[in-house]
Amino acid sequence: MDTTQHKARHRRRRLGLVVGILLATVTAVGLSYGGAFGAFGEDARPKAAAATIAPQWARETADGFASVDALGQNGTYGGRDGALVTVKSLVDLERYATASKPYVIVVAGTITMAPKGKEIKVASNKTIVGAGTLGQIVGGGFFLGQGVHNVIIRNLTIRDSYAGTWNDKDHDWDAIQMDGAHHVWIDHNDLRNMADGLIDSRQDTTYLTVSWNRLKNDNKAFGIGWTDHVTADITIHHNWFHETEQRNPSTDNVAHAHLYNNFLQDDPDSSITSSYGNYARGGTKMVLENSYFEGLNNPVTKDGSAALVQRGNVFVNTTGRNESGGTAFDPKTYYRYTLDAAADVPSKVRAGAGPRGSFGTTAVPTAAADRTLTVAKDGTGQYKTVQAAVNAVPVNNPSRVLVSVKQGTYRETVDVPANKPHITIQGSGTSRKDTVIVYGNAAGTRKPDGTGTYGTPGSATVAIRSDDSQLRNLTISNDFDEAANQNLNDHQAVALLTTADKVVLDGLIVTGDQDTLEMETAAKDKPGRVYLTNSYVVGNVDFIFGRATAVIDQSVITLKKRWNGTSAGYITAPSTQTGRKGILINRSTVNGDVAPSSFYLGRNWHPGGDNTADPQATVRNSTLSAAIKTTPWTNMGGFSWKDDRFAEYMNTGPGAGPKSTDRPHLTDPQAASQEVSDWLGDWTP
Repeated sequence: MDTTQHKARHRRRRLGLVVGILLATVTAVGLSYGGAFGAFGEDARPKAAAATIAPQWARETADGFASVDALGQNGTYGGRDGALVTVKSLVDLERYATASKPYVIVVAGTITMAPKGKEIKVASNKTIVGAGTLGQIVGGGFFLGQGVHNVIIRNLTIRDSYAGTWNDKDHDWDAIQMDGAHHVWIDHNDLRNMADGLIDSRQDTTYLTVSWNRLKNDNKAFGIGWTDHVTADITIHHNWFHETEQRNPSTDNVAHAHLYNNFLQDDPDSSITSSYGNYARGGTKMVLENSYFEGLNNPVTKDGSAALVQRGNVFVNTTGRNESGGTAFDPKTYYRYTLDAAADVPSKVRAGAGPRGSFGTTAVPTAAADRTLTVAKDGTGQYKTVQAAVNAVPVNNPSRVLVSVKQGTYRETVDVPANKPHITIQGSGTSRKDTVIVYGNAAGTRKPDGTGTYGTPGSATVAIRSDDSQLRNLTISNDFDEAANQNLNDHQAVALLTTADKVVLDGLIVTGDQDTLEMETAAKDKPGRVYLTNSYVVGNVDFIFGRATAVIDQSVITLKKRWNGTSAGYITAPSTQTGRKGILINRSTVNGDVAPSSFYLGRNWHPGGDNTADPQATVRNSTLSAAIKTTPWTNMGGFSWKDDRFAEYMNTGPGAGPKSTDRPHLTDPQAASQEVSDWLGDWTP
């Protein structure tokens, strides 16, 4: 990075409905999907469309008790037999969620409930899923009434119906409430800050599985019961109960309650103090296995009539009641499951719970690309180099071209020009490590033609300059050897450069030292949105930088020592243009084998002393290692970071710290306008 940088605010999402994605026959699993109805309603005649393979997430079915065949329902698979529709407004969400027909409903943006506290009455045979991490329900939730069955609620953030009273008796505004439903799967959601409960399972709701959710910042997390009947069968696994005071869950009159591999955490010295953790009451028979309890008061309680069997749980800094007794049941007589070691639960649940970038996406799958070009260095493909395949794409190609790269290490530079949009470069191996594109230029490396040095952007191993392009399932590396080139000036060495809008980076390893990932725009007045998810970014100095509007979502940022073995560095160096969004690190993990308190979260880059730039970086809902300094932001080029836009929100881990003048934290209202959807605007990756 040359030591100079820019700022951005953007439009709110336009609300609307996008439909018409046909899910065709999936022969591998023997399912048949109906056609979508287009923008003119269910009664309109669907237009013909090319058959595509249904996304994997749309074919997945529940585990646990929700997988058991009972009450005339064979497991829980939601709306897989119906059309897939994408919604961005409350009107359209309610229309499809309450319809009599099966639907897979993708929520592709933030939908605010009106009036506040509204709970949409979901009908049977529905899948409601967030589009990556963009799907959010604000100020209300969902209600599943008597007899409603075969419903999946997945990959959503449901938040903020809180009405100002902590133990609210007047507003029964839950994230998800079920009264007499059966065969329901609640999976990979982020539920927080509601007026009443986050999840209420009431009045004999049964064959319910609740898995891989984050339940946070609420008085009542998860209540089960409100019945005299002892008939319900419920599985609760791999959930993160964090800063929830009670009902974690409270389980009343449940015939079979199987809780395993959950992480219950109460932070010390926070404003929320747990009153109890898992609670078995009435006629409940509970099996509690390999869960991890940290900092809770009364972590496990039971009353005299309940049976509670504990196996393999871990308790750290807990106080008060920790009880068991009686005879319960063997979950394996009902379904198969595999336990994780209790010691591994905190790391696994922190990393895996909540919305995933790979769920709810409707990107055209590999088989449906208009054209596929194959690359294999051994000559078994159409081209031996990635660049040769890119060169073969026609200028101004109107639709997507897939460059499928076979396993191997490709030592080359790749440049996708601006006049070749809609290109996907994808490794064909089973792992992102199988296909590697690597080169070793640095900013100070002299060009072979003698015309000077490459400069920072010119050093990139891979450069993406075209809009609507994608990189998937790859390792992209710059292996410039700093130790061997100490006589060379300018050691910035970019692995991946983007200068385009609507760029998706999914399932990557991007690795280097200084200036690993550069995300720019084609010009100061041009947009440049980048969405990186499910990936690893490795480096040491300013290694996530540029003026693009960039989201690093559910990824791992690995800190690396410098060439001489010392630990010191900066993660981000935004150069955001005024009026634009900068770099958002969201629900990610910062780690690495470096010294404690040796890295800054970032510094403010004003390229060439540009005093009109307004750098922005926000790090939120992420886990920070001890490597992060207690004063995590710093100045650059004579500009004070305090005059720019740097903040944190709800981070955890040893590198997180309290709010101070040297460590700004967003308020809850500020955080509500700094979500992923605020960064990406009208674009759904």
